[in-house]
Amino acid sequence: MSVAAPYAQAIERAAALIAAADALVIAAGAGMGVDSGLPDFRGNAGFWKAYPALAVEGTAFMDIASPTAFHADPRRAWGFYGHRLALYRRSLPHDGYRLLRQWGEAKRKGYFVFTSNVDGHFQKAGFDPLRIDECHGSTYRMQCLVPCSPLLWPGSGLQPAVDEARCALRGPLPTCPHCGALARPNILMFDDDGWIEERRALQAARCRGWLEQVRRPVVIEVGAGLNIPTVRHFARRVVLRHGGALIRINPREPQIGELPGIGIAGGALATLAAIGAVLGENPV
Repeated sequence: MSVAAPYAQAIERAAALIAAADALVIAAGAGMGVDSGLPDFRGNAGFWKAYPALAVEGTAFMDIASPTAFHADPRRAWGFYGHRLALYRRSLPHDGYRLLRQWGEAKRKGYFVFTSNVDGHFQKAGFDPLRIDECHGSTYRMQCLVPCSPLLWPGSGLQPAVDEARCALRGPLPTCPHCGALARPNILMFDDDGWIEERRALQAARCRGWLEQVRRPVVIEVGAGLNIPTVRHFARRVVLRHGGALIRINPREPQIGELPGIGIAGGALATLAAIGAVLGENPV
């Protein structure tokens, strides 16, 4: 059997599962954005390649992605998050997003997105915001660092100027419009007991309510690794509690264990495009 044959068979199997499903659950991790030019921060090596200024001083992702970083050095913390905000704003979702939306919209029960990504690419790609559960929050929403209240506000007016060579914010620091304290993105960080989660709680409630209405959902999990396994745990729970099957797309860790479905060793865009070629224009 040729090396390509197992991959081709896996693509055919995934297409058949999608065609037979009454609903689509899209579970996306950082690997979903790689084909859009976004870093996945896989280990310190990948993280430091994207942020060489932090590599010089040995600052790990877990150190900078923390409320402690905002308290200790707010310009450095906002240098990191300001750069990410600008990157997410100027990048565009790759064509795999369009394919997933097309397949989901064709289903009798529709779709729901569960993602740990904070880049807003599903919204950019035209997915219904009421069908997205952003389990780690969003870069596009701000909150008070204290926090002084549970209120959030949009970051649309924020245009952070970042000295990328130093990973430091230039100009005034963003502040809370309610109390004047330092502002931060409404993202769940490491060791974060100040994250305002009400917005995300509403998204999760909508997701749970929708799941109760479906009978044979197919979960397409894309780019979700084992380092922070939130998305993988969600995909597993859906399959075990609601039936259906799992399609796991991951270039390094595609195994699905005892779960029904198929694992495909590949990147997001190439694999979704291959499935799309089998499904054609009528994925039902």
